[in-house]
Amino acid sequence: MPDHFTEIHKLLKKHWGYDSFRPMQEEIITSVLDGHDTLGLLPTGGGKSITFQIPALAITEGLTVVVTPLISLMKDQVDNLRRRDIRAGQLNHAMKKAESEKILKECELGKIRILYLSPEKLRSPNMEAWWNVLNVKLIVVDEAHCISQWGYDFRPSYLLLGQLREYFPTAPVLALTASATPEVVSDIMERLHFRDKDHLFRLSFTRKNISYVIRHCDFKDTELLHIISRVNGCGIVYTRSRKRTHELAAFLVANGISADYYHAGLSAEDKNDKQNRWKSDETRIMVATNAFGMGIDKPDVRIVIHHDIPSSLEEYYQEAGRAARDGNPSWAIVLASPSDKGILTRRLSESYPDKAFIRDIYDKLFIFFEIGMDEGFGRNIEFQFEKFCQRWGLPPVMTNSALKILAQSGYFDYTEELSTPSRLYMTMSRRALYDLELTIETERVLQFVLRNYSGIFADYERISESYIASSLEYTERTVYEALLRLKKMHVIDYVPRKRSPYIYLLRSREPKSDVILPKSVYEYRRNLMASRLDSIKKFVFDDYACRVMTMLEYFGEKTAPCGTCDVCRDKSRLVARQNTGGHTSPRIIMEAIMHVLGRNPAGISILDLARQLMTPPNDLFEPVRQLSDSGKLIIKENAIYPPCQ
Repeated sequence: MPDHFTEIHKLLKKHWGYDSFRPMQEEIITSVLDGHDTLGLLPTGGGKSITFQIPALAITEGLTVVVTPLISLMKDQVDNLRRRDIRAGQLNHAMKKAESEKILKECELGKIRILYLSPEKLRSPNMEAWWNVLNVKLIVVDEAHCISQWGYDFRPSYLLLGQLREYFPTAPVLALTASATPEVVSDIMERLHFRDKDHLFRLSFTRKNISYVIRHCDFKDTELLHIISRVNGCGIVYTRSRKRTHELAAFLVANGISADYYHAGLSAEDKNDKQNRWKSDETRIMVATNAFGMGIDKPDVRIVIHHDIPSSLEEYYQEAGRAARDGNPSWAIVLASPSDKGILTRRLSESYPDKAFIRDIYDKLFIFFEIGMDEGFGRNIEFQFEKFCQRWGLPPVMTNSALKILAQSGYFDYTEELSTPSRLYMTMSRRALYDLELTIETERVLQFVLRNYSGIFADYERISESYIASSLEYTERTVYEALLRLKKMHVIDYVPRKRSPYIYLLRSREPKSDVILPKSVYEYRRNLMASRLDSIKKFVFDDYACRVMTMLEYFGEKTAPCGTCDVCRDKSRLVARQNTGGHTSPRIIMEAIMHVLGRNPAGISILDLARQLMTPPNDLFEPVRQLSDSGKLIIKENAIYPPCQ
């Protein structure tokens, strides 16, 4: 096999300015360049992008296709690559046909080396013809857990990736994700048809510089203010409600904390402005939904607080992992109230409503679209979700869940609230512009666009109507109408900003009684969510086991107690108290022993038990004997077992 060391380090230095790779990056890159199907498990902030961008440049000819669900970040990633003099492009199903055709033609001519592609775009009827002419040398699957039915964010459109491999049988596949259980790892490899399964590169999920803490409290807002007031540096506060992002940010500002809010419903301009202010430390605390964080490379986040508890440890691990990318000590804190257990339980019924309700949503959807029986196949429709719910008085959360389940059952692709910025492409030559007869407003708008968006003669470029309007001292409406006039005159192709869900119909309408919800989509995934909810409950509400041990065991990794989470700190104080002659309640010690035994149904040695409880083994003998006498455990050869053993 060729030695890639010199070449990949030159590319790293030339385009990124780095002298060395982060842990595991070089191993993944080398595996891909040696032609192996490869799976990389790199925690949030581990540098996944470079593991496919370097191979894309090192492969002298051909195209690297990157399939990613993060449509909102595609343009930013493409722009970042172009600034590094790397030719890149993007495709998603919200783009106009002319835009897509232009990008694909550039890929065919070798003008684009890296093509970002939404998974839904794989279903596009004209893509099959393009796969027959494109020279794809590497297939990259970002957020690869989305292909697994066991993954917490399963996307049916990802299943088409197996078919994509058939077009390019010699191209290696690189699958990347930040978190995956052993079952998900195996399923990813199976569904992507890995030729061999020996090339798995996994960084430890341990983040030793993050202290994980659960704060049990009745009044979360008061505790939130207390924590932020005592911790220096910038941070993120996660909540599950868009409305609460506004309220909590206002609460912090009213109490002297620099804060702002962020959620998926904001315009692209607002998102960029808020994000840039936070990244430049003009704003200290960002209160956000989980729409905030993906692709944001801010290394000095000192604290991540969850005001609401996530529905899975996968979600929590990724969001908490946005702290401490610079390696310095940071905090990940969950605020838990007595009512949170019930809230988590209700999420199950909200995420998996009754089947009759789901079938009724299916029928109402086609009525809303005015599509008759046996019609609708292949239509891509902008979906007014709020209007749909208002028409029939539907509960939004359960309705959204029903739509997702129908999508997973194969009836349509459902993309929630896709925000696409305004885009503009110059269709008229510079010479022909001199002959135009325009109104004063339209002339000024055109001249401003020509001066400030130089790339519009080569490609569709994002524009901001509000920026143009404020610069020219016009209203946004005036700018919008001027651009529409230029479009009608065939001077430009103008795509106004949209923020709306899309539904792409994969099948014609059927009677709702014929709608089938497979067990693998409904019953099985409902049980899977119940299991995930149990795991996050255990992480938050069980106060005997090290938080890090609980989390890493879920991901199939064994570790010693971290020594820094709230449980370990409490146990350290317990040990110190015992060593100074203090008294610890035997009941508390016995509860802790039974908790650890419950997590180890195959039994655990006294030494391992002492290690987990951070207690001298001799101090456990009497509590263990009492539990044995009462029939709650069995002692055998310096180990303890459940009574059924």
